Amino acid sequence: MINYTAKYTKITSGYMGQLVEWPEVVTEGKNLEDCRTMLRDALNEMLLAYKELGKEVPLGSPSIFMPLLCHGVILKSCL
Repeated sequence: MINYTAKYTKITSGYMGQLVEWPEVVTEGKNLEDCRTMLRDALNEMLLAYKELGKEVPLGSPSIFMPLLCHGVILKSCL
């Protein structure tokens, strides 16, 4: 199982979420929960795209944060 660290930043329109180890996975939401949901979806879409393109998925991090499960991949929330 791959682990990623999610970084959330407060912005004027709500929150921006981005994976620390995979910066291309980035999204925004009107609140933190919406942003978490959108980030899980963005990660799922990137995993599918990388698989279709035969690209190697970036490795995650061994850090310990609050785990969020997304299609067999654990996101670690970092506020």
